[in-house]
Amino acid sequence: MTDTLRQRPPDRILIRDLRFRCIIGVDHEERREKQDVVVHITLDTDLRTAGRSDAIEDTIDYKLLKKKILRMAEASAFRLIEALAQRIADICLDEDRVERVEVKVEKPGALRFARTVAVSIVRGRKEVAG
Repeated sequence: MTDTLRQRPPDRILIRDLRFRCIIGVDHEERREKQDVVVHITLDTDLRTAGRSDAIEDTIDYKLLKKKILRMAEASAFRLIEALAQRIADICLDEDRVERVEVKVEKPGALRFARTVAVSIVRGRKEVAG
């Protein structure tokens, strides 16, 4: 394999502004009712085959992935947005075609005078195998 192919920027699938409500927070008041969360996901994958075949079987079914994430999140009760981000990354990396994932979780209104608080994590396939 040439250095040019190894250095090829990854293809990406981006899911932006995925909104849902879940129990999240450390304080008792935060855990009484579901709160708004906004998630941004970037999936690194190879889309060349799908680009040529135009077949859903050759790519990541992001509609199915979204359903898995929502099912998990809406039934969850995390204390930290860091833990929610990690669980979303784990679900994404369960998909064989995902080489690397970036997950950003925002919790609007978490701090007075701030629009949102967010964490962003990056996880790769090698970390899952190791």
